[in-house]
Amino acid sequence: MAPIEEDNLPRKRQVLEKPRFDGWDVSQLQEYIVELKGEIARAEVAIGARNDHRSAAEAFFRKP
Repeated sequence: MAPIEEDNLPRKRQVLEKPRFDGWDVSQLQEYIVELKGEIARAEVAIGARNDHRSAAEAFFRKP
């Protein structure tokens, strides 16, 4: 049996620290929102890919 490589194990999701907005101006807040929306879009793409794989597997194993 091959040893389990730590790189292949799922990693625990890091909890994002909520920044304090004291001292941020409007443009900094807007830039932060743009970054967050980018991460949301990236997560939605990953969800879509997983759903596509699941649908393909379900279709493959579906009884005729």
